Amino acid sequence: MFNKVIVIGCPGAGKSTFSRRLKSETGLPLYYLDMLWHKPDKTTISRSEFDCKLKEILSKDKWIIDGNYTRTLAMRLEVCDAVFLLDLPTEECLAAAEARIGSPREDMPWIETEFDREFKQWILNFPQRELPLIYEQLSRSGEGKCITIFRSRYEIQKYFNETFDR
Repeated sequence: MFNKVIVIGCPGAGKSTFSRRLKSETGLPLYYLDMLWHKPDKTTISRSEFDCKLKEILSKDKWIIDGNYTRTLAMRLEVCDAVFLLDLPTEECLAAAEARIGSPREDMPWIETEFDREFKQWILNFPQRELPLIYEQLSRSGEGKCITIFRSRYEIQKYFNETFDR
């Protein structure tokens, strides 16, 4: 199996749900990049502080890292064994992101109280702006890695059923 896993994809695709299930099945420690970057008061740490914290995690023997942060994707790809990309339809991501408004989440240091217009636009732009960069990074730095791309929640469920529910 894997020791160092990254889980990436559009907000609302189910990265954190997938990561928690993977943690439950494998026992690997789980780290959320949003929890590194964001403070409870909705401010962020500096890029250099974020990079230092990320490098600490990357130096460990085992981990699951949940989050995109495309700026640091190459750094994570360099040392991971496996990549799970959740490339789900934008409409599904939008609906899921909106549905979690008002719910506490272990992957965010605050409770979202509204579907922020800027965040909604980020999701709408994700297929054109972020996905091409992610696919480019995977083609450039993914050699020798186990790369799994899911295009539906059904495919995700099937993966868990076939891999862990023996």
